[in-house]
Amino acid sequence: MRLLLTDETMEVRLAPWEKALGLMRSIKVPRSDVSEVQVIEEPMREPMHAGIKVGLRVPGLYYIARTIALDRAFIVRRGIPALSFAVRNQGALKRVLVSTPEARELARELQPS
Repeated sequence: MRLLLTDETMEVRLAPWEKALGLMRSIKVPRSDVSEVQVIEEPMREPMHAGIKVGLRVPGLYYIARTIALDRAFIVRRGIPALSFAVRNQGALKRVLVSTPEARELARELQPS
């Protein structure tokens, strides 16, 4: 998984194996559709209590999954902080939580000036 932030978009690129096992596609959102950005220090709690529908689940270690309502996506690993952000205009998807060592820096970059 790679996070790519440009002047126009925020993209979560999943590796082919992550797409297959997580039953998800990569996520690409215009920056103008990203809001409510925050850093979650312990992201593993979120998917464990969210009602996961499909995806790769290794409880307590790793999740690549969506909720039953398909409104939240989780790409999280134990021990790595996560970037959480709300999205608009992405169908059912309303929120993304993705682990990255750069969560704090990305959150600063995504905050409105």
